[in-house]
Amino acid sequence: MLKPLFIPFCFLLCCCSSSVEGIEDFPGEVTKIMKQKVGDQRLRYLVQAPTGNKPANGWPLLLFLHGYGECGADIKKVKKHGPPKLIEEFKELAGCLVISPQCPRDSWWRVKTLKALVEEVVQERGDVDTDRLYVTGLSMGGYGIWSFISHYPEFFAAAIPICGGGDPFKLPSNRPGSKKGITNEFLPAGLKRAVRLPILAFHGAKDRSVPIQETEVLVQMLKEAGHQKVRLTTYEDADHVEAWERAYQDPKTWKWLFAQ
Repeated sequence: MLKPLFIPFCFLLCCCSSSVEGIEDFPGEVTKIMKQKVGDQRLRYLVQAPTGNKPANGWPLLLFLHGYGECGADIKKVKKHGPPKLIEEFKELAGCLVISPQCPRDSWWRVKTLKALVEEVVQERGDVDTDRLYVTGLSMGGYGIWSFISHYPEFFAAAIPICGGGDPFKLPSNRPGSKKGITNEFLPAGLKRAVRLPILAFHGAKDRSVPIQETEVLVQMLKEAGHQKVRLTTYEDADHVEAWERAYQDPKTWKWLFAQ
């Protein structure tokens, strides 16, 4: 009598374990882990793949970088905000391969790790349009984007950083003693080379976590370098969280991104 009951019960346990590599929550979504370790990081990431007929040149790819509050080992946290949460609400996202890595606890987004992750996904899948690689992120994710493009200004086709900045140590809350594992990889001189990269930045004027000046100085730096495709949308009455909630809920944001 025990044997028939034991088999279904074991099967149920396996199917409910969404944190295990290769287990799907629903068709098109799966959790994976990087094959290679870069420095001391080997990121776990969520893949949300489109269904249907692949475009002639392959699927566009969107890399999403979460904020500091979603760091850790629970991959479900990456769906708290942004593209992985809203993927079924916008047709542009539903028709795109969305990659959402999770940064380890007491760590920070690192340029070499993120570049290796995207390259690994592209090589492994073989169905990605490498001319349509995009990136967006919020707070710590915004910092990650500015740092990345200051190293590799031509890697992505377009970028949407939200309430981020350049040097994270300008914020007292990021200095040693308050947080651990923070690194500064931002290169001011490198950012000036990103004059051809379409950038749509967002920030709330009432942001008390990351002051809007952190974005404004980077946008001004690009304009002085001759950038003509950088735009900053300021939400005058928005705080830290409201900035990305408004930006990501606006259909124009996604239409702009995937038109690049």
